[in-house]
Amino acid sequence: MTSPTMTGAKSRLAVTSWSTRTRLLTGMIALTAITLLVAGTVSYVFQRHQLNERLDGSLIRTIEEIRNISKTVDPNTLKPFAEAEDLLYAGMQQTMLGPTQGMIGIGDARVRWKAPVTVDVQLDQDPEFMDWAHRTSVDQIKLDTVKTELRTYRVASVPVQLRSDPEPASFIVAYDYSAEVRQLNTNYLILAGVGMAIMIIAGVVAWLLVGRMLQPIRRLQETAQDISESDVSTRIEVTGRDEFADLTITINQMLDRLENALTAQRQLLDDVGHELRTPVTIIRGHLELMDSTDQADVEQSKDIALDELERMSLLINDIVTLAKANRQDFLIIKPTPVGVLLADVLEKAKALGPRDWKILHRSDATVSLDPARITQAMLQLCDNAVKYSAPDTPVELGSTIKRAPGTPPLLRMWVRDAGTGISEADQQRIFERFGRGSNIARTQGSGLGLNIVTAIVQAHGGSIHLSSTPGRGSAFYLDIPLTPEPRTTEESAS
Repeated sequence: MTSPTMTGAKSRLAVTSWSTRTRLLTGMIALTAITLLVAGTVSYVFQRHQLNERLDGSLIRTIEEIRNISKTVDPNTLKPFAEAEDLLYAGMQQTMLGPTQGMIGIGDARVRWKAPVTVDVQLDQDPEFMDWAHRTSVDQIKLDTVKTELRTYRVASVPVQLRSDPEPASFIVAYDYSAEVRQLNTNYLILAGVGMAIMIIAGVVAWLLVGRMLQPIRRLQETAQDISESDVSTRIEVTGRDEFADLTITINQMLDRLENALTAQRQLLDDVGHELRTPVTIIRGHLELMDSTDQADVEQSKDIALDELERMSLLINDIVTLAKANRQDFLIIKPTPVGVLLADVLEKAKALGPRDWKILHRSDATVSLDPARITQAMLQLCDNAVKYSAPDTPVELGSTIKRAPGTPPLLRMWVRDAGTGISEADQQRIFERFGRGSNIARTQGSGLGLNIVTAIVQAHGGSIHLSSTPGRGSAFYLDIPLTPEPRTTEESAS
């Protein structure tokens, strides 16, 4: 049965997903509609302007044709035109009309000639236009727009006046401007309808695509809802090869790190609880059994308690160090001369015990690392070498720059002893938290020393390696990658 909290969370998830998709689609459709509207309006205004220029250009060419005809001869008499009526007839015969054009010839205050009946635009059938035609001046060429109840016309009026014919006449040709605009509007209405249909289809496709694109986000939200403090094992299914797939992979990697961190945290708490339980039990047992009247027993119990408390203090310090290992400020990187660093480690290590301390090989490279943490790691290895080797036996330190084709150079530092060595079965366990070899006494350390060394090296992007033979000693190697390649000078010393 689904809990009310989970049901509410999933309901909010569904609402959020729907709202996100709706907002995206609304924004896309609004932007597309505005773009189409602006583009259509600009195009329409431009087309109207072109229409006006086209009509006026056609009318002006007709005027020029009438002028040219007036300069020719009458085809019937082969002499110059003597009567305006003949010139009107010749002009109308040679004028090719478009589907929205009409023409008339007016002389002696009446229509002398008109367009054939096959022409759709019969100007003499519009009384208001004819009133305008009779009123208009016949002494000058005129381009005008005439509006009537039937139509709106774009008109050219050409006066025809011959010396041999005192009677004035005029040639009138007109476009049905309202029909031209109506055709233009029809074209744009069709275009708008097609655009609307395309927008609807694009909206449906975009709805499906956006829903598919948001699937990784929904899966991420669902996974986040499923994750609890005790279970972070849920992962998001990776689909596709796009940016959302990369995001899913990155989030899964983040969850892997989170799960590893939580697992390590739980393991640390379990291990710390186990390790602290023993000294507390020891202290408590001795105090409970201590005879307060026996001075020797009191002193012995006090020494045991102090020794266990000292070990607990060291354990706590080591735990704090490990806890800091995942922080960004764990390391303070700066250019460091390796030779000087190794010499300082040697001087400090001599105080750990009477051994035959020596530097077998030294690189005088200057590299970028945290000298304090590397010194801490090297001294921990030196301390281990002292614990598990006999007095006056050799303990060798060294450093070198290793190069291999195709890989960045490595700084290798090592500590080698001639002690008891470590069995092959223990060589992996000793690097774990509280891991100890089978031949190591519990009271000799917290079991975190090599784990701390590993954390320091890994924080530098490097690794730690062990070479050991039981009865013949051990060698611990720290490999730290170097970028860029350092300035180096190699030397040997004993």
